[in-house]
Amino acid sequence: RIFVLGIGFFTLCFLMTSLGGQFSAKRLGDSPFTIRTEVMGALESRGVLRRMSDMLEMLMKRMDILARLENSTDFHKGDEARFPLDRFQPAAGLMERIQAIAQNVSDIAVKVDQILRNSLLNGKVMEGRRDQCEVPRDPKYPDCAGKVEWMRARWTSDPCYAFFGVDGTECSFLIYLSEVEWFCPPLPWRNRTVPAPSLPPPPAPQAAFRRDLARLLELIGTGKESLSFMKKRIRHLGPQWLWAARRLEQRLAGRLRDQKHILVHIGFLTEESGDVFSPRVLKGGPLGEMVQWADILAALFMLGHSLRVTVSLKELQSHLGVPPGRGNCPLTSPLPFDLIYTDYHGLQQMKQHMGLSFKKYRCRVRVIDTFGTEPAYNHEEYATLRGFRTNWGYWNLQPAQFMTMFPHTPDNSFMGFVSEELNQTERQHIKANKVSSMAVVYGKEASIWKGKEKFLAILNKYMEIHGTVYYETQRPPEVPAFVKNHGLLPQHEFQQLLRKAKLFIGFGFPYEGPAPLEAIANGCVFLQARFNPPHSSLNHEFFRGKPTSREATGTAVFQVSSQHPYAEEFIGKPHVWTVDYNNSEEFEAAIKTIMRTQVDPYLPYEYTCEGMLERIHAYIQHQDFCTASSLPPPPKTKSPAMQSPPSPLALSPNSTHLVWSPSAGGTPRAWPPLGSLQVWVSEPQHTCTETCRQHGLVCEPSFFSFLNKEEVFLQLSIACDSTELEMNHLYPAVADSVRECYLQKEPLLFSCAGYNAKYRRLCPCRDFRPGQVALCRDCL
Repeated sequence: RIFVLGIGFFTLCFLMTSLGGQFSAKRLGDSPFTIRTEVMGALESRGVLRRMSDMLEMLMKRMDILARLENSTDFHKGDEARFPLDRFQPAAGLMERIQAIAQNVSDIAVKVDQILRNSLLNGKVMEGRRDQCEVPRDPKYPDCAGKVEWMRARWTSDPCYAFFGVDGTECSFLIYLSEVEWFCPPLPWRNRTVPAPSLPPPPAPQAAFRRDLARLLELIGTGKESLSFMKKRIRHLGPQWLWAARRLEQRLAGRLRDQKHILVHIGFLTEESGDVFSPRVLKGGPLGEMVQWADILAALFMLGHSLRVTVSLKELQSHLGVPPGRGNCPLTSPLPFDLIYTDYHGLQQMKQHMGLSFKKYRCRVRVIDTFGTEPAYNHEEYATLRGFRTNWGYWNLQPAQFMTMFPHTPDNSFMGFVSEELNQTERQHIKANKVSSMAVVYGKEASIWKGKEKFLAILNKYMEIHGTVYYETQRPPEVPAFVKNHGLLPQHEFQQLLRKAKLFIGFGFPYEGPAPLEAIANGCVFLQARFNPPHSSLNHEFFRGKPTSREATGTAVFQVSSQHPYAEEFIGKPHVWTVDYNNSEEFEAAIKTIMRTQVDPYLPYEYTCEGMLERIHAYIQHQDFCTASSLPPPPKTKSPAMQSPPSPLALSPNSTHLVWSPSAGGTPRAWPPLGSLQVWVSEPQHTCTETCRQHGLVCEPSFFSFLNKEEVFLQLSIACDSTELEMNHLYPAVADSVRECYLQKEPLLFSCAGYNAKYRRLCPCRDFRPGQVALCRDCL
């Protein structure tokens, strides 16, 4: 009886499991177009139900036989000691339960049969619709037929299509292309819910300056040396960030600021990009990028915005809502972030995994770009045609979406970083403890010292030389024995070394790092080499492939005249000396003069915590690359009978340049405000950047649209025998020799950079705030 009961029980479990497998709910990831497969299994499913009912009936017959045997007199003789009869008393109850189960199964079979019949009927209707799907011919959707053709051939190339329900049928192609993408019109037979009346959006949450950095340290996470370095830096500068936030809050006088949802994706720290920085943090590797990212995170957080921080591709995909597959499909839901700060590595990863959504949302991206990306390299078609194509660039972004470490070019936005600001007590202590005969060499890698014996020998005659070169086992042979090498120092110990030293000297590399500004802020004089000829992609491997240039006659050449052009141009003597190291007499004379010169610690305002907060606040509140611009459209060819509206520009009182007329009616909203605009004409071999700087101004590329007009040439008394509309990053411009004027056809190519001896360029200039070149006087 135990054997028979066991067989019956396990048979019942097996059959129930089989039934559950046949009629299980739709599994995660199943296509919404798999009705046909399930319906075609209807006959098989009914067969399972019948077999189950038959086996239950057989089981009841066997239990009935056991019940009759139980009445026999000799069945349990001799077994009662081992198998008491009271263990089998529930047998009758078991039979009742089996009978009830059999009845329930019979009822279920009837109901399932009805469901399957309805499913078959609906399946036939659906099949009819599937058979009737034809590619619509709608002039509003000209790409529909081509996209369907592509889907026929390639829909299995990426699993993301199946994720969205594509199963190889025409209808599934059209449903996907009309409801997930937007290349085909909606199908009339698809059930579409009527959208509810749109309610006014709730008021945007307001950003409030924060008073504590602890939450930011949690957001950054752990697991990488680079992250540990950034967190240490944020902790160290924490008091200065808090003080700066209070100062800016007072200056803004309670002005309302929308809180933004911001994703910060540091692409160069992901494993997919190699993460070459983290292993080198403790070995003297370059830290400039991590310094900048730490300061960006601190500034965004202190301004009160909502942050998410990612340093892995998996986290990026999760935050963006990337569907499974190879990245050819759009995101599964609208992008939840107002802004995304990333780098070139992260930009490439986003494009690879966001599909068509990348083009839709790229206006929200801000690219942290150390050296900058100029318009000639950013515009893909133009870069390809004119030979400006490089390993980077050609993203077709607005040039101001690229954010640089230093204000290399006004075409990009200047992001920057911060240096530690000293209080009055610290400044007095530094002045009292400076050692006039102490020099520190800029360079933590031994290769920087190679071939510098001549300079070091001259310097050693006057000063004690200190180095911070990393080594593991033995002193690098490139570092002379008379140099006192401290090895790689933690940041605070390096700061203490700079506070004692008189001179911080660079030997040409690394280019444009944060260390010279830190040295100047700690009371050092920075001595650097003048490059003659300037370093460029033509004579130096480091600059080859950089998406930025200072052109001569249209040839792309990125030229750097010194190791740190910002220090040379924006700070200068007595804090910064730039000399020809190939001239031993000039080099030695500079050292003697520096030893006699007294300098105070100096830090440009734009590199303080408050300066960076002010700059990023202005960008977040005013830069909008997603909303249609209110700027005038590109010029179009017009008939002589058409009259142009009066120009809002007027000659300045001294008739040398144009300004925005105070009486101009209907002044469009623009940032920077148009009241700061001045229009100057460059000399033949000058860029607009240089032209504006000569007049104490900054080139402002967002103003180009207002002077890209034929009447502006007339207002400046420039005679044009003809006016052409072309795509060129040097236009608008005039070729005096042939009296030809040129207007810009492609707004993405408006550029402050570049010159050609043939042209004089029209240059839009603006004023700027003292110590804050990125912002005009009324920009805050």
